[in-house]
Formats: sequence, C-alpha cells, structure tokens
Amino acid sequence: MWITSSPTSAKKLTKIALGNFDGVHLGHQQVIEPVLTHKGGLPSLVLAEDMCLQAAEASGYSHLPGILSIDRAEILSSEFSEWTSVVTFFPHPREFFSGQSRQLLTPLAEKSRQLACLGVDQLVLLPFNAELANLDAAVFVEQILLQELQATHISVGSDFHFGKNRGGNAELLYAIATRHHIPVTIVPLKNDVEGRISSSRIRQALTDGELDKANRLLGRSYTLTGVVTPGKQLGRTIGFPTANLKLPGDKFIPRQGVYSVKARGVLSEHKPILGVMNIGNRPTVAGQDLSVEVHLFDWSGDLYGETLTVSLESFIRPEQKFDSLDALKEQISRDCHIAQETLKSVTKLAAEP
Repeated sequence: MWITSSPTSAKKLTKIALGNFDGVHLGHQQVIEPVLTHKGGLPSLVLAEDMCLQAAEASGYSHLPGILSIDRAEILSSEFSEWTSVVTFFPHPREFFSGQSRQLLTPLAEKSRQLACLGVDQLVLLPFNAELANLDAAVFVEQILLQELQATHISVGSDFHFGKNRGGNAELLYAIATRHHIPVTIVPLKNDVEGRISSSRIRQALTDGELDKANRLLGRSYTLTGVVTPGKQLGRTIGFPTANLKLPGDKFIPRQGVYSVKARGVLSEHKPILGVMNIGNRPTVAGQDLSVEVHLFDWSGDLYGETLTVSLESFIRPEQKFDSLDALKEQISRDCHIAQETLKSVTKLAAEP
C-alpha cells in the first residue's frame, strides 16, 4: 500500500473513502466498501487480516507492525487505471484541538496494516495543522479532493464533518462533487440494538472489560502488536514464562486483567499460538509500571526482539493482588485452564459452517 502525507505525491484518479477510521470498525468498513466494488467488495477483516499475518510470517514477519505483504515496486510499476484510497487526517483532529496526545484503537502502523489487508491501494494522511483546520469546507473539496487527488468517486459517512469550524458535511460534499460529475456515496450510520457503532463505544467497552461487545463492534478481535522486550523474568520462576510486549505509546490499552489470546509472529507455520495474557501492574510482586505479558501454551523459545500480534478473545478476570506467590501460581493455573477451554470453544464456533 502506498502511503503519503502530501496530496501532490498521491496516486491520482482515485476512489476515495473519507474519514478518521480509528479502529477500522464495522461502521468504517461500511464507508470503505463502496470504493472497493471493482475489487469484488469488502472482504471479512477477520479473514483478510489472518491471511496478511500468515503472509508476514512466511516472509519472516519483517513487515510488521507496518505494511504487510504488498511490494511497493510492484505497485509502482503496475498500470493502475484507478486507485482505491482512504483519505484521513494525521494527527487526529481532536488531538490537534486539545493539544493532548490521543490513545488510538489503531495507531498508524496497525491502521495501515488493516486497510492494506482490506485491499486499499493508498493511504493519504492529510497533515492536520492550523492551515487545514482553517480551510473552508468548499475549498477542501474543490482543491484537495477534486483537483489534487483527482477523485473519481467519494464515499463518506452521513455524520462526517470537515472544514473550518466543521462547516462542511456530507450534503455539501455531495453538492460540490456532483457539479463536477463525481459520484458521491453517503453511507448511513451503522447501528446495532444499542445505537450507532462508534470508536467511543468500543473504547468504553474495552475500558469496562466488555471484550465480547468491543470485538462485535469491531468485526474482529481487538489486537495488540508489540516487540518482545526483557522483563523481570518472574514468570519463569513460578513455571509460567511470559513474553513482555512493548506497545506503541499511542495504543489504547483495555481494562487491566487477564485475557485469553491468540498470538502470531515468529511462532509457528500458518496458525496462531494460544495463550493467556495479563495487563497490569503486578501488585503481588510490588510492580509499579504497567506491563503486558503473554504466556503461550505449548511453545518455548527466545522471542526477544521479535514482533507479536496478540488478539484478545475473552476477558477472564480483573487484575488482583494475592497473599503469596503460591496463591498467584494457583490462580494462573486456573486462568490457563479457563483460557484453554474458552479458546477451544471459540475455535469450534469459528470452524462451524
């Protein structure tokens, strides 16, 4: 996938999905789908990302946590008559206006990976600065989308706003683009029984430990991608060695506690390794800093320096402090048993037609 932060270096004659897309959740996927019609529509992100991760493993996992399995030279030399692009803003507009860093469901590398897996050819990251924030909405459409990017089709969510003081909306975009004979798809909100599917709802579900809800809204399992770094190595002293993951600084961390997980990386050929993960401060051993530690079942080896992508499959329990290491060890044994049983059920359900 071609990534650029300048419209002048972007590939022209492009179908555009416009939005913020933090999480690439089911609502976002609904906005992206209209520009993928010439590719046969939107694939399942679960299956698409799984195939991409397999491809990354086959190539030594060297492309993670960035762009996967798409050779740039091949893309640049190909005769594309029309590109499929996601146009978004970087940093997130709320981060610009608040002046505070924002924790993201999908930091840039992760978002890029998922969009590439869906079949998007190009990601255009418009630098969100004072100049763009003060750009008139009509000028944004005319100058950036139509003139510089040479849009041939634009897809946008019905609630999307843009331009100075959020003065532009989907209807304005439609009116301007259609005057230039550029079709616009205004995508209705994606709802479930509780209301609109949104990044904020997913954040709240992850904060509350409602992982099933978060995964349902995402249309996939929530993932953490990080590099394995040396930790305190306390797990191996009680029979449960763990891989300590260093995550991107802007990654949104879910509720502290224990999860059943599936891990991919330099682990096995074409299938995930099952395990249990703890997110927390390790109060039993007087831990101070937040850590993300994964214990993998039926696997051993040196993972230092390797990249793992861990998908969260179920929330087992909140983090708690135990009176002794023996009590902690007994609880970890129970956690592992629960995780194995839960993952067996998940795998069985996934295999059913």
